Amino acid sequence: MRKFFRNLASKKDKFDHLLEKYKLPRAYFNINRKMITKGVAIGFFWGFIPMPMQMLAVIATTPFIRFNVPLAIIIVWLSNPFTMPFMYYMEYITGNFLLGKEGIEGMELSIDWFSSNISDIFIPLYVGTAFYSIVISTLIYFLLNWLWIRSVKEEKQKKIKKRFFKKKDELNK
Repeated sequence: MRKFFRNLASKKDKFDHLLEKYKLPRAYFNINRKMITKGVAIGFFWGFIPMPMQMLAVIATTPFIRFNVPLAIIIVWLSNPFTMPFMYYMEYITGNFLLGKEGIEGMELSIDWFSSNISDIFIPLYVGTAFYSIVISTLIYFLLNWLWIRSVKEEKQKKIKKRFFKKKDELNK
């Protein structure tokens, strides 16, 4: 993962020109552990919330938290028109479970049905949404942090071993 982002950062000249041209703050495009993990977590957080224009919510978060904005916007698109029905149904079921409710029988995919049952759907949906937004984004954040730190340690160990064996070979000659 780190190598991918490092290679991406190596194409810096074109990117710097783009940032200067549109006067975009470089801080929101940084590629390091903290910015990447925060960007993924913010993307998952807003991606689970059933609302229009989730990308604007990501951008509205930028004054409060520094993170990699393009990555967060990409992650938000995990909830797209194809995955939304499954995600929202899962959130609704989870919300009913957490609230101890049965749920609505005989669901229909029509605007009339939803408008007449919105009061029964709304609270369980958003309880499930809060659960998944907070829990999944937090777990992803800590998992990515752990994986990133682990990969750095493994890379350092490989370098140390390589140096050790190189010196050992030189001494044996």
